[in-house]
Parts: sequence; structure tokens; C-alpha cells
Amino acid sequence: MQTATKTSLKTVFIGWRVLLLERPFVSLGLALSLMSVLLMVLLSLMQLFTDIEPQYLRWALLAGMLGAASTALGALPGIIVKKTPDIVEDSMLGVAAGMMLAATVFSLILPGLEVAEVLTANTLLGVLLIILGMSFGVLLMLGLDHFLPHEHQHTGPCGAGHQQVGRVSLFVLAIALHNFPEGMAIGVGFTDGDLSVGIPMTAAIALQNIPEGLAVVLALRRINMPAAKAVAIAAATGLVEPLGALFGILMASGAPVSYPLGLGIAAGAMLFVVSHEVIPETHRNGHQTPATLGLMAGFFLIMLLDTLLG
Repeated sequence: MQTATKTSLKTVFIGWRVLLLERPFVSLGLALSLMSVLLMVLLSLMQLFTDIEPQYLRWALLAGMLGAASTALGALPGIIVKKTPDIVEDSMLGVAAGMMLAATVFSLILPGLEVAEVLTANTLLGVLLIILGMSFGVLLMLGLDHFLPHEHQHTGPCGAGHQQVGRVSLFVLAIALHNFPEGMAIGVGFTDGDLSVGIPMTAAIALQNIPEGLAVVLALRRINMPAAKAVAIAAATGLVEPLGALFGILMASGAPVSYPLGLGIAAGAMLFVVSHEVIPETHRNGHQTPATLGLMAGFFLIMLLDTLLG
């Protein structure tokens, strides 16, 4: 067992080295974004017992757990449902994509622009600060997508060392890669204790996790996994969100500039996931129109929710 684990790790490291040589710009972008994010987290940890309001931490963790619970709720029908028509699944994922897009715009980018403008006392500098944060978020997700072994439902396995990792593990890693920025966005939303940002973001993520949880459990059922095990694994993938929420609030609490940067990073990561994973998945079966209508419905719903809750 230990020998097999060492062999798998060695294969992953070799894959990383190959990718470093083949994709130097992606590797550099990942390194820069990781260093920036880790620096922000370090600054926050240095001030953890002095400047971060414990109540904000509790809110972020509770909101992350709500996101995890909604994933489990979405997975529950997998006990009795093994398959739904492709058009239904694509439409549901379209709704989830629309919710994520709206949450990114109304609960991350717009509040970030407001805070950045006040912080820099300049509209243009504020916009550039958010663009910088979004760029870090995209580079972070792009690098993780290349270096972390995982498998998407239609495109197959990818990432360094994926040959040595089981199919279920690859699929779970793919969902974790998807869920982590959602949790991070929740945590960033509660950084400043502004419930008009945190609550709409949490509500949007929790709502869109329900169709996503169902999509995950159905994908596991399609590979003939027993119903109870599929539901348990699908529900477990949501546990990444409380961790992401903790990471997000720590990342965005270290210095005054960390908050708008953190909002930008979370926004960039969310946009990457929507464009790179969710929307393409909804278009692979030729159901672009229902998926797009679902996306618009999800966007409208969160826009309305943000107005009511904000």
C-alpha cells in the first residue's frame, strides 16, 4: 500500500515537472497567484486575534456549512433517481450557471468596485485593483486545473498524474476544484461584516448547489455506483465549501487592500469555473437554447434576490 502511494505521488510530481516545462506561463501565473493569496492569508493570520471580528468568522463558517448542506439536499434524490433526461439536467446546470454569474456580479464585483474606489480615492485605480484581483483568481484556477488531477464528466481525466488516480477520486477532485471558489466567495462576502454582501452571496451559492448536487449524484449513478454511496460522496463534496469560506475570510482580512482584492480573486475564480466548466457542460448534448434560458432564469432570480436581501 505504501509502495503504491509513493509510486502515485512520484508520478504526480513527474507530471508537475513536465507541465512546468510545457506550460511555463501557466506555471508562472499559478505561482504568482498562490504567492499573493498566501501572503494575504499570512497577513490575516498575523492579525487574527486582534483585528478579525470572531462573529464574522462564525458567519462565514455557518454560511459555508449551509452551502455544504444544500449540496447534500440536492444529492438526496439520487437515492431513488438514477437518470434524468439530458435536457432537464442541462437546463438545471444552466440555472446554476446563471446564479453563479449573477452572484459574481452583484455580490463580488460591484461591492468590490465600491470598496476599491473608496480605498484608492480614484475610480480608475479602483477598477484596476479589482481587475488585478480577478486576474489572480483566474490564474489560480487555471493553474489548479492544469496541475490537479481530476476528471470531468464529458472530457475525461486531466491534470498531472491522473493515470495513477482512481476514476471516482478524479471526479471528486473535479467537484472539489469547482466548490472551493464558491466557498471562498462566501467567506470573502462576510469579511467586512457587511450582511448585504454576505447573505445574498450565501443564498445564491446555496440555491445553485441544489441542482449541482443532483447533477453530481446522477453522474456517479451513471457509472453504476450504489445509490447510498453516490449520495454520500456527492454530499461530501460540499464539505469543501466551509473550508473555502474559512480560507476566503482569512485571505481578505489581512490589510485594507485585501478586502477588495479578495472580492476580485473570488470573482475571477467563479467566472473561470462558470465559463470553463459549467457552461460547456450544458452545451455538449445540443441543448444550448434550454440551457441558455435556464441561465437567464438563474441570473434573474439572483438579481431579484440580491435586491430583496441587499
